Amino acid sequence: MKRAEIHTKAEKKFTIMLFFGLLVLSATASASSCPIDPTFPSCFKLGASTAAYQIEGAWNVSDKSVSIWDNFTHRVPRVTVDNSTGDIACDSYNLWQRDVEMAAEMGLDYYRFSISWPRLLPKGYDYYVSKDGAEYYNNLINGLLERGIEPVVTLYHWDLPDILQQLGGWTNPLTADWFANYARIVFDLYGDRVKTWITINEPIVVCDAAYAAGYTAPGIKEPYSGVFVCTKNVLLGHAKAWRIYDKEFRHLYEGKVSISNHMIWFEPKTKADEALNELAMQYINGRYAHAIYSEEGGWPSSLEKYMAEYSAKQGYPRSRLPVFTEYEKTLVRGTFDFIAVNYYTTKLIRPAREGEVVSDLFVSGIPDLNAVMESPPTATYGYSTLMSIYPKGLRRILGWLKDTYGDHEMMLTENGFSSSGSELNDQERIDFIRNHLEQLLLAMKVDHVNVSGYTHWSLMDNFEWLDGYTSKFGLYEVNFTDPMRERTPRASANYYSKIIKQRKLDICC
Repeated sequence: MKRAEIHTKAEKKFTIMLFFGLLVLSATASASSCPIDPTFPSCFKLGASTAAYQIEGAWNVSDKSVSIWDNFTHRVPRVTVDNSTGDIACDSYNLWQRDVEMAAEMGLDYYRFSISWPRLLPKGYDYYVSKDGAEYYNNLINGLLERGIEPVVTLYHWDLPDILQQLGGWTNPLTADWFANYARIVFDLYGDRVKTWITINEPIVVCDAAYAAGYTAPGIKEPYSGVFVCTKNVLLGHAKAWRIYDKEFRHLYEGKVSISNHMIWFEPKTKADEALNELAMQYINGRYAHAIYSEEGGWPSSLEKYMAEYSAKQGYPRSRLPVFTEYEKTLVRGTFDFIAVNYYTTKLIRPAREGEVVSDLFVSGIPDLNAVMESPPTATYGYSTLMSIYPKGLRRILGWLKDTYGDHEMMLTENGFSSSGSELNDQERIDFIRNHLEQLLLAMKVDHVNVSGYTHWSLMDNFEWLDGYTSKFGLYEVNFTDPMRERTPRASANYYSKIIKQRKLDICC
């Protein structure tokens, strides 16, 4: 063979190798253009959530007693935008089998729901347990397990027995003990099958929305001391319930217990607002987290110092923030098996300008800090204009929790999108889910945050508190004009189901 022919064949071989090499490089480049590995770990779980008052209805069925939300919606005219109540809601008390069926249709790993305290303990106290109430939750739990769906149970999602509210509700320190007694009953009834528990959902709504703003049940506007007394008693109630489980039930059932806090990610409007921003983080997030998750316990030191000085300026003889005794600090500190986070929004923080009035937390800002909250300029909105949508805030709040309290297991226990209509092709909700799960993956795979689960709010449209039935969060549409409350899957239900089945997010197409 001639040298030229050999050379030509060598060139052809090189060209072929180069071609295939470029193909490999191209494929590698394409793969590397994906911001992260889009797959979820095999142990990661995806679920959906609801709450008793929002879906059950049957407000006066059997021996169930009146809750503060029954009383609030019946007593206060136009407390909801559409003058509605949760009297019937989704009628899940009667249609629970359809709820289980929906969870199975999507292939949920778990379904988070809450137990109605006045349905299970109509007297409010633990000396009398409703047989009908106990059977309802027993059937629901068993129905889920039969379909391979884990029940995740919240003990308190805002529906306090009204008889206890008449005695002061969460501003009465005895309510912490009554709640702990109620928790023991629930653990005893269902602890053999329920392995993940949430004691109290969003104390910031239980206390700040109800007492600082007076918007939610029981609707008592007393922002000076009521809100902080409530805060402390809720933390004590949670801690006492956790310690009951830890002492009496953990060795039997090996479950996990935590509290779900609504976390707002704050960012300073300008560099000059950084100190105010950190104080806002402690006022909103640290006030309900520091006593539980920190090594020292009690209130965040910066918030405690600020409130003492601010209370003195206001003319109070002592701080409006009640003191934690050393015993109470020890009681509350460390009462968690994982950190449970509800995330919906991010806000920019700045000081109020001269003459600018800061009304309340749920409208304009934080009055105690004279701080105004604004939405990030790139944020978008669903139906609810109060909750600006900013997915990056999810990753940042999870990172902050890890940096502040240590490398603990975390679970996202609520995250959802509100719409106004009955549209089934809900592309905005699909985008919301994708964008937030992408940020969750970034937190897990880049920031190494230990996140074990994601819970979408909500499984279906329901009674959305002050928005009544005007705000739709559901993966399933509910026809509230139909006596049978027909449930129909939206496109987002199919999308979410696909993610659960494939264990992968579609961000690297």
